[in-house]
Amino acid sequence: MLLLEDGAPPPPPGVDDVEDWIRVPAGEVDLRARVEGLRRRAAARVHPAPALDDDGVLRLGDRWVSLPPVEARLTAALLGRYGAVVSRDALARAGWPTGAPGRNALDVHMLRLRRRLSPLALAIRTVRSRGYLLERLATDDGQAHA
Repeated sequence: MLLLEDGAPPPPPGVDDVEDWIRVPAGEVDLRARVEGLRRRAAARVHPAPALDDDGVLRLGDRWVSLPPVEARLTAALLGRYGAVVSRDALARAGWPTGAPGRNALDVHMLRLRRRLSPLALAIRTVRSRGYLLERLATDDGQAHA
């Protein structure tokens, strides 16, 4: 984090996504937001997001799992907003592009997908009244699994 005096010219754009700058005096909320952004970008380098290929293979580090077509489409929607909530409606549209399934069908596929992703140390969390969120499972020391 580079702290610049008020009126100083901004630094040239960096090539490193874990660099940032802010003018001082800066409010505590603004500074904390910038530092949190840096922390997340740095963590993403250490813990890259899972990747889904065109064949429905989800990879994370040196581990992988093969997904059936509906679950691959659901996973793609979750990966598109990795770490954020995806609504049930958005998942239904992604999983069944030609027509929405019944409520139970989405629940069944999400349960199956949770089981398939657990060996990769990934979890699908239910966010009540909002949807689902895909994230890494944390270890006892608070670090994310590789």
